[in-house]
This record gives sequence, C-alpha cells and structure tokens, in this order.
Amino acid sequence: MLEPVSVALKFGFLAILYVFLVWVAWSALRDLRRGRGSGVQSDGAAPADASGMRPASDGLGSLDDGFEPRLLVERAAGHEPGIAYDLSRGATLGRGDVEIRLDDPFASSRHARISRQGHVILIEDLGSTNGTYLNERQLSGPQPLHSGDRIRIGGSEFSYLQ
Repeated sequence: MLEPVSVALKFGFLAILYVFLVWVAWSALRDLRRGRGSGVQSDGAAPADASGMRPASDGLGSLDDGFEPRLLVERAAGHEPGIAYDLSRGATLGRGDVEIRLDDPFASSRHARISRQGHVILIEDLGSTNGTYLNERQLSGPQPLHSGDRIRIGGSEFSYLQ
C-alpha cells in the first residue's frame, strides 16, 4: 500500500523540481532581454536619443577654465549633506578600503569608480550586486558625467558638479 504513495510522492517532487527549473530559466531570460535595452520605453515611445544619455563632449570647456570636478553629497549615511569630494584624481566608492566610504548595506566593498580621462569624468559600476544608477538609469558600462548628474548607490545619493 505504501509503494504507490511513495512513487506518487517521487513523481510529485520531480514535477515541482521541473516547474522550478523552468521558472528560473524563464526569469533569467526575461532579465537578459530587459538588460539589452531595446530602445523602447515602457509607454512604447522611443527615447529622445538612442542611449538616453548625453554625448561626452556636452558642456566641456577649455582645459584652462578652472575644471574642478566634485561629488556633492545629497544623502548618504555617515556623510554630512553638502560635503563635496574632489574628483580631479578620480575616486572609488564602496564599503571597503576606498576613497569615498559608504556606510550603506546595499553598497558593495568596491561598488563604483569615478575616473578622469583627459577632460572627461567617467563613472562605471565595478560589478556590484545592486547596481549603480546615473540619473535613475542603471549603468551598463562606463558613462561620462555632466554637471548636475545624480548618482545613486543603494540609499546614498550624490550630485556631480564641475
């Protein structure tokens, strides 16, 4: 009498296992498709430009115009709002041994890097778990920063100024 019940439980377990695996595969494919950036917004309209970002050369002046890139703290645990960090040599943000330390549980130990390439300041995510957001868009590669850009890492928010 127990043998049919045992066989039924084994098949039930296998069925649940296969349903779970199909769900994981479907979820992964959905996330991969979403990450590609199809160029169409949720309302069906195309963005103003293909990338949704500005060209790197926008707003750049000459090298002699007092170029002083700074990261202004808007809201970050362990930092006073309004403090500005000098970015002329670049900086790494995160919870570990970095130039700008974040006391945020959603920040990775080395979360994001801001670097200078000539007269252009770039931000890139360093493979963090929760991502880095530039103007409320998740970074998928290095992006140039422009004065007034907003950077969000977990619950910490910064503004870029030049």
